[in-house]
Amino acid sequence: MTTSPTPSGSGAAGATGEDARWLRACVELARSCPTSFTAFAVGCVIVGDDGAALATGYSREADPHDHAEEAALAKLAPDDPRLATATLYTSLEPCTTRASRPRGCTALILATPIPRVVFAWREPDLFADCTGAETLRRSGRQVTEVPSLAAEARQVNAHLFEK
Repeated sequence: MTTSPTPSGSGAAGATGEDARWLRACVELARSCPTSFTAFAVGCVIVGDDGAALATGYSREADPHDHAEEAALAKLAPDDPRLATATLYTSLEPCTTRASRPRGCTALILATPIPRVVFAWREPDLFADCTGAETLRRSGRQVTEVPSLAAEARQVNAHLFEK
């Protein structure tokens, strides 16, 4: 897992009050996740450029293997024109690899025109190595990490660290 600081201009300094509001909504969605000791509880909101939520999702929402980003993206048509100007908010850095599906959430995001991704908490290397933020940036997406909200996202997953 990469734990280097967020590059200048793409981290918390690029965050807005709206970013914090939507990330907190993601944390609230994560509280809806069925408890798992083998996966993180994550919430996701896709927001249009008009500031309205286009879709929401949370881990294990409809299937025990669903990730939050996957659940939210599944609620929108892949050719929905609003995606080209949308922001995807997620409480946890989008995964790059996973055992339960052939493609990680980073690949699912890259299959859309979504230009901006905002997350609160870097994925710990508890289950898999993750380079979601770096992969998205290398692919030309704007990535904003808001570490000031990481503790809120981590708290929903505290049971994973109580061994």
